Amino acid sequence: MPLFRIRTEIEDRPGRLALLTAALAGRGANILSLSVQVDTCGVVDEFLVDVPSGAAGPRELAEALAAAGGARTAVRPARPHELVDEPTRALVLASRLRAEPHAVPEVLAELLRADESAWARPSDHADAGDEHVLTVPLGHGRAVRLRRYGLPFTATEAARADALVRAALPAEPPRPASRRLPLRDGTHVTVRPIERRDAGAIRALHERCSLDSRRMRYFSPKPYPPPRAIERFCDPAHGLTLVAEGPDGSLLALAHLIHVLDPGVAELAFLVEDGWQGRGLGRALAELLLTLARERGLVELRATALSENVRMRRLLTSLGGRTRRTEEPSIVEIRLRADGRPAPGALAGWRGDRHL
Repeated sequence: MPLFRIRTEIEDRPGRLALLTAALAGRGANILSLSVQVDTCGVVDEFLVDVPSGAAGPRELAEALAAAGGARTAVRPARPHELVDEPTRALVLASRLRAEPHAVPEVLAELLRADESAWARPSDHADAGDEHVLTVPLGHGRAVRLRRYGLPFTATEAARADALVRAALPAEPPRPASRRLPLRDGTHVTVRPIERRDAGAIRALHERCSLDSRRMRYFSPKPYPPPRAIERFCDPAHGLTLVAEGPDGSLLALAHLIHVLDPGVAELAFLVEDGWQGRGLGRALAELLLTLARERGLVELRATALSENVRMRRLLTSLGGRTRRTEEPSIVEIRLRADGRPAPGALAGWRGDRHL
């Protein structure tokens, strides 16, 4: 019985996956495994199926999924050795990479089932924008470039490759919980995780912020978060909240990574005091959160913003984010890959702005 690996993009709405599985069943396909992956363009469902000999082929399977709402469907032949437990396979490859660090290209190619792999330089952008090429930076001016025909690489796969490299190769020194970030004017601010004792300073921060700044953050001129919100910000199960302290010890900004239900995704949000806007603090916090998100295994960050919030949109799109409309005309969503790579179709017109 022929084996096929199938990928298709769907809208992330209830019942969509059921339509796809029913469409495959209608063509006689038996689903052997299912993986839900996140990409900046949407949700990607990957199926490994077997089909009775003489039944539906790649074209018929793709047409059936398209009729069920799938988009950008790709169907490739698969082999029986691909029927393995994916977490176990990744752990075995990590063990091999520890024993053979020179075999990074071969190990990454096996992890992502790439057709080609080779050493490269991170600064080489010859294949920028090609969804079938993935460059995995290794540090110290080294990288591995992978190519796979027929199946574009997803943001989830890029996160898997980065995580495998970090797990198996020599580790960097642990990062301190608190760190100093330089701003463009030479001022240094201290950024650290929020603590319960910060409740009063957070209230004072909100009171110093203008109504407009609070409206841009909360979509209404909210006075300040209630005590239960501070408790939630301090709970690791909720996500990660950072505070930025100025030279005088006052809090200048809040930055959040908030867990959501989509796998590998977190919501990104900021509040920066008016007097500290336009000095690079927002950008410094965004870049730090991208680093921390990648270390946590996150694939994508999403932010909702008022359409008129030009500063927020410029900041995130300049970091590679992609703006999407929502059902509410006054609100947009910006999706940003946690590995820092630009999203396909990112709005180049916003790039280069550094006013936040």
